[in-house]
Amino acid sequence: MLKQVIRAQSQDAEIISPLFDEYRQFYGYPSEPELALSFISQRLKRDESVIFYLPDEQNQALGFVQLYPGFSSLRAAQLLILNDIYVTQHARCVGIGRALLDAALNYAKAQGIDELILETQRNNVRAQALYESIGFVRDNEFFHYSLTLKP
Repeated sequence: MLKQVIRAQSQDAEIISPLFDEYRQFYGYPSEPELALSFISQRLKRDESVIFYLPDEQNQALGFVQLYPGFSSLRAAQLLILNDIYVTQHARCVGIGRALLDAALNYAKAQGIDELILETQRNNVRAQALYESIGFVRDNEFFHYSLTLKP
């Protein structure tokens, strides 16, 4: 039985940060628990992101989703960037990802957000299937570019 998805508050940073560190490792970054705690703590304290997480019975996070506010100039509207979503390996395939996405969607709708956007790796077929099953549409019109400013 899954517990309820929770919107994180500042005091929840220590619950989320180990999973955030695991998430970064999933994408090839080294384990840096102190960095993970600092980053999550700052986002929550400064109200710079909205994080939802799903804890287990021992209050360990099984998955989280992090949303950042943004704007669309062309639509002249507010949007949310779903920047991070992660479910720990041992808790996959039991509906946690969908529960986190539902929480993000419900939050966005309640806030009157015009659009929720995300990106994922081309080879993350499982996540793509989940996103598309909820109604996300793949963008085939625009390319994504980035420029790293710090080594």
